[in-house]
Amino acid sequence: AAELEYESVLCVKPDVNVYRIPPRTSNRGYRASDWKLDNPDWTGRLRVTSKGKTAYIKLEDKVSGELFAQAPIDQYPGIAVETVADSSRYFVIRIQDGTGRSAFIGIGFTDRGDAFDFNVSLQDHFKWVKQETEISKESQEADTRPKLDLGFKEGQTIKLNIGNMTSKKGGAAKPRVSGSGGLSLLPPPPGGKIAVPPIPPPSSTAIANHVTPPPVQKSSNVSNADILLDLDAPAAASKAPVSATTDLWGDFSTASSAVPNQAPQQSNWVQF
Repeated sequence: AAELEYESVLCVKPDVNVYRIPPRTSNRGYRASDWKLDNPDWTGRLRVTSKGKTAYIKLEDKVSGELFAQAPIDQYPGIAVETVADSSRYFVIRIQDGTGRSAFIGIGFTDRGDAFDFNVSLQDHFKWVKQETEISKESQEADTRPKLDLGFKEGQTIKLNIGNMTSKKGGAAKPRVSGSGGLSLLPPPPGGKIAVPPIPPPSSTAIANHVTPPPVQKSSNVSNADILLDLDAPAAASKAPVSATTDLWGDFSTASSAVPNQAPQQSNWVQF
């Protein structure tokens, strides 16, 4: 219903001649040579339109556009539009008015290309009508056919067998073993971490250079009188740590001079 509201223009030709034709007395077809081709009865503009599946040939005035005659066409080729037997530039069309009366008249084009365009515009329109009819017919047949039910019925199950998948009893699937002629490669370590080499223990020479003074042992037999005697000689007691300090620094210098120059230790890192 929506398509019938719109009218589309299929072809427009500015020059067309209209002729009165004698009635056909036999079935041999129309011949343009029987018409008065040098003296057309009317000259104007031809316009081919379509509304829905019906095409219309409209003969209009060139200046005012007033409608002179109209020929509705519901099938092509058919009785509404016929070609003549002796020319490709002339056609016979059936015009109708609003009261239902009809008449056959002849039309002709001066240019052969205009006649070709007129013929092709009608062929294309009714080719489209044929395709639309077939599509609508197929859709109606599809609606009437019983629909195929592919759904699962109640209690129906399906089983799929997929290789290399985890099973319920055996756990993960085992990897494939290469044949005798193939190469087996070990997988890379997880994480891709590089082991850090251990730190070498300190050498014995470095231990020897570290001098620790001997601890002072306290005698448990020292009496109170000995402590008083030590207080009487403060000068002698004060000199003892000085000599010990001097000897201590001397030992460090002696030890450092006695140690020979050592070659640089070889690192445990592997060079790639």
